[in-house]
Amino acid sequence: MPEILVISGKGGTGKTSVTGALAHLAHNKIICDLDVDAPDLHLLLQPQARQVHQFYSGNEAIIDPELCTSCGLCQEKCRFEAIVEGEDAFRVDPLKCEGCKLCVTLCPEEAIAFPQRHCGTWQVSDTRMGPMVHAQLFPGQENSGRLVALLRQHARELSRENGYELILSDGPPGIGCPVISSMSGTDLAVVVTEPTPSGRHDLERVLELCRHFKVPAGVIINKCDLNLDQSKAIADYCAREGLELLAELPFDPAMVRAMVQGQVITEYQQNGLAEDLAQAWEKIIKMADAKKAA
Repeated sequence: MPEILVISGKGGTGKTSVTGALAHLAHNKIICDLDVDAPDLHLLLQPQARQVHQFYSGNEAIIDPELCTSCGLCQEKCRFEAIVEGEDAFRVDPLKCEGCKLCVTLCPEEAIAFPQRHCGTWQVSDTRMGPMVHAQLFPGQENSGRLVALLRQHARELSRENGYELILSDGPPGIGCPVISSMSGTDLAVVVTEPTPSGRHDLERVLELCRHFKVPAGVIINKCDLNLDQSKAIADYCAREGLELLAELPFDPAMVRAMVQGQVITEYQQNGLAEDLAQAWEKIIKMADAKKAA
């Protein structure tokens, strides 16, 4: 089953709105929201949780105040300044603790526990467009790359068990660890950009990442008529690099009206942007099929 990943080099390009529309157009698929730090695909698809799982990753130090003698050794040795002196005992600042375990090892009273860190939740849900695997990290938590890998693995298992023909994922923005975890092993990347200097710059960065992982990519220019010169420059860049320009979507207030109604644009209307996205989806499927046949 092919895995299609919708990504963007920066936030705010309309990536999730495009993903929601493609999910509506796709058949026999499972949907993934891999933007675990700031997910919002659920706002469009309104998932109903079928399974809820806790996500633990790494460890954190916790000082037992009843065992702590306030010797100060842990504070002295902690290079991250995560040990804070309280009225009766020391405590660990969880936002500064890096989980290195040095304080646990050095404590002469064995007063510091080292449990796994509870970082967030992940879910399997039902939506009007099919099953969805998604997650939410707690604020400030790390290991988003590991959580992304877990979601992708579970989506693959569900696909094999239930005969889904496609995995469609809404990826995180940027080029960091969660993007790398989303992209490795993906069959096709759909990169959504906007016609601005920063949009073009970040598009080139994420396409360089695609080349590094040997993932074929197509490009969608969203709100293309807001800056025609920049849109032309992006189209020319795609032509030079041999990239498929999947769609040039004009700005349309109907996109916002659809979201207000709790719908994706292809549910809200049949023409305009909906027609453009339907044509883009046909190109995406052809690219995915070509990759599968290669």
